[in-house]
Amino acid sequence: MRFIPREEKFFDLFEELAAKIEEGGLVFMDMLEHYDQAEPRIARIKEIEHEADVITHKTYEKMHRTFLTPFDREDIHALLNNMDTVMDIIEACAIRMPLYRIKEPAQELKELARILNKAITKVKEVVYALRDRKNAPMILAACVEINTAENEGDIVLRRAVSRLFEQEKDVVELIKWKEIFERIEEATDVCEDVSNIVEGIVLKNA
Repeated sequence: MRFIPREEKFFDLFEELAAKIEEGGLVFMDMLEHYDQAEPRIARIKEIEHEADVITHKTYEKMHRTFLTPFDREDIHALLNNMDTVMDIIEACAIRMPLYRIKEPAQELKELARILNKAITKVKEVVYALRDRKNAPMILAACVEINTAENEGDIVLRRAVSRLFEQEKDVVELIKWKEIFERIEEATDVCEDVSNIVEGIVLKNA
């Protein structure tokens, strides 16, 4: 039994956007692991961000043209906006690293990126599961895992910022790194926002 037996195209677009975000997160992690070859990976991240924007705007347009939507319009808008924001943050971080003359990714950044990608994978799972009401228990369990990932990100961020203030003597370097750490953790926060929206959709349509 489906949540709403109409307008399957919406679910196609949600899934397409979730897949783009997952791809962007993976390319960002790959960029950190091969930072000496970051330029083509940053270029790909920019392309993915643009592709995600196109999907988002296409879905907004469809929502405004459709009389019966799969679930409440405000939920669709919030879901799209937050998913797109995750990709925006990834792109912003990728661009800033060479702009800020970052020589080598810090280990905490790699850890934050790993946690973010774990959250994104779960976001993709819950978005793909939205088509069927029978997936509600799995969706709710995955939302808990996203919340757990966000808590892990908070812990790593606090540790990273604490290390910066203890060890970094160059104030400019400290400011640059603090911003990058906080932005990546913010993306995990937004994944938690997505999980809260999806959880609300599931409970309202149960």
